[in-house]
Amino acid sequence: MADETATTPENTVSAQGQTVSPDNAGDSAQTAPAAPSSTPKPGASTQKAHVPSPAALARKTPQVAAPVQQSTYSQDDVDAAKTFGRVDDQGNVFVNENGNERIVGQFPNAQGTEALDLYAHRYLDLKAKFDLFETRLKSSEIKAHEIDESLKSLKEDVKEPPVVGDIAALQSALESLQHQAAEKKQALAAARKEAMAKAIAERTVIVEKAENLAASLSEGTNWRSTADKFRSLFDQWQQHQRSSVRIEKGEADALWKRFSSARTEFNQARRKWAQNRDAEQSKAKQLKEAIIKEAESIQGSTDWGTTSHEFNALMDRWKAAGRAGRNEDDALWTRFRAAADTFFNARQADRDEMSSNEKDNLVKKEALLVKAEALLPVKDEESAKQARQSLAKIQEEWDLIGYVPRDDVHRIESRLDKVDKQIKSVEDAAWKQSDPEADARKSSFEVQLTSQLADLTAQIEAESDPKKIKALEAEKAAKEQWLKVIK
Repeated sequence: MADETATTPENTVSAQGQTVSPDNAGDSAQTAPAAPSSTPKPGASTQKAHVPSPAALARKTPQVAAPVQQSTYSQDDVDAAKTFGRVDDQGNVFVNENGNERIVGQFPNAQGTEALDLYAHRYLDLKAKFDLFETRLKSSEIKAHEIDESLKSLKEDVKEPPVVGDIAALQSALESLQHQAAEKKQALAAARKEAMAKAIAERTVIVEKAENLAASLSEGTNWRSTADKFRSLFDQWQQHQRSSVRIEKGEADALWKRFSSARTEFNQARRKWAQNRDAEQSKAKQLKEAIIKEAESIQGSTDWGTTSHEFNALMDRWKAAGRAGRNEDDALWTRFRAAADTFFNARQADRDEMSSNEKDNLVKKEALLVKAEALLPVKDEESAKQARQSLAKIQEEWDLIGYVPRDDVHRIESRLDKVDKQIKSVEDAAWKQSDPEADARKSSFEVQLTSQLADLTAQIEAESDPKKIKALEAEKAAKEQWLKVIK
């Protein structure tokens, strides 16, 4: 059995002309070939037929039952294919290819029509592969490597195919498909070039946005928001990789290097900012802890005015210290606020107590005002002396009473001052009347005026000019008025 050769996927022809199925190739049992079940896809290989030896052809072939052929092809197509073949008496099937006959297989113990039907169907199957590939070439989804693989498979299929049909037409169709495939590959290459240019432009936009973000970094940068923007751009980059045409490695690497550099620049700047922020927050924490220590040291003070100013100064220092981080700030502020509340609550309690006392003091001082105002009016020097003595006692008692509510201070002080001023006005008038120096000054001025009036009288009598007389008389009248006042 050394010279046994395979003829088709369905059966094997031995050197003696025996047909052996793949399932029982080791024994001498004979089976009929199976009918094709479906149309093959482009690129699928077909097993090549081999011409049997004369001894095999001369060997008597066992009788086998012919298969029942189930076809999806029209009978006209099958009959047309069968015109290119024949079957001899031994069941050998031949095909006429370019004017030459070639044996394509053997179908013993079957009618010639049945044998030709099988190989005609195989031809139509092969032709269907050509038709399918031609249709596939019109698709926008086909890839260049698929075109090459399909053409390679079809070339193999038309090299002495074990079929009965117009093989020359298939070879001619192959040439036509090769031209169509070349044009399709050119179109695909142009489309890919255009798509790649578009993809590069789209990805460049993403890169430029990242570079603009990196170039805009400053002290006022919102780092969280900018990080979100970089994250969004990276997501866009990944989505673009998945959804767009694959960019050539050189271009893709160059764009990624730019994008990565921009993101690295941002990360380094944010890291530096974070380090500076941590240092500032650490310093702020130290300053605030020192402020808290001072606040806790004075929280028990009862020197309300001075300590209030000290707490106000500590608050200004607190604001100037900066932030120590949200969690740290909240804890530190709680401690500082507790110390301040201790002092200010104590001060408020003292004020509440003082307010109650001040209201009592107001009632007492208003009662004294009634006594003081009862001293008026004062008409002469003697009643002024008595009123002054009584007012002095009232004022002593007034000072011992203490503070009154702030809103009432001006009102009651004004009333007491009014009493004092009226008594003082009478005292001043009495003093002026009994002042020796004032009397001496008054007498001297009277003598001067009397002398001046006498001179003016003499000048008027001696003057003849009416205008001058009128002026001297006006001066004399004014001095006479002064003399009346001081007498």
